[in-house]
Amino acid sequence: MAEEEFKLEEDEKQIENKQSMYKYIEDAWKKPDEGYLKQLQWERIQKWRREDNFTRVERPTRLDKARKLGYKAKQGYVIVRSRIRRGGLHKTRPKGGRKPKKLGLKKITPRKNLQRIAEERSSKKYPNLRVLNSYWIGQDGKNKYFEVILVDPHHPVIKNDEKINWICKDSQKGRVFRGLTSAGRKSRGLRKKGKGAERSRPSKRKTER
Repeated sequence: MAEEEFKLEEDEKQIENKQSMYKYIEDAWKKPDEGYLKQLQWERIQKWRREDNFTRVERPTRLDKARKLGYKAKQGYVIVRSRIRRGGLHKTRPKGGRKPKKLGLKKITPRKNLQRIAEERSSKKYPNLRVLNSYWIGQDGKNKYFEVILVDPHHPVIKNDEKINWICKDSQKGRVFRGLTSAGRKSRGLRKKGKGAERSRPSKRKTER
């Protein structure tokens, strides 16, 4: 009896320790510079550097992240890998004389984060599609790489899907340029609620004095 109980306890522990495939992918991407992803990412970025700024891919690099953000492996969904240069804004040095403090060359950053800018440029590249969301997939010393999830609002499969056909409404036109994606809401300061976020809603520009 004691041996049977011991075996049952071991079986229960094994069942508890089992994780889904998405959980293993998520754990690996928490530290992409370690483990098997380190060499894999290095090889991928060598290839991505030689490609265009916007490249359509067959399947998402981070399947767990894509599924969380609304991606489904069905018709009407498109994944685009977007490349955007890192760093602040690049300004031309003024010809006229002025104080070094007033040159306005360094430490100038846009209000939008790079992920939101990548989404907007992807939307301009594919004007017939609408941006659902995006996620980070890698970076090097010069560029950052994101995968943008795009949806075709005119596809019959999308129109007949009750969970995603909301994006077919006219009110969702240009949603990425109005900061309605996850990255857009983050740059608008809408991730916080309550104390300290009183001036974030309805918008920063509306509540500024």
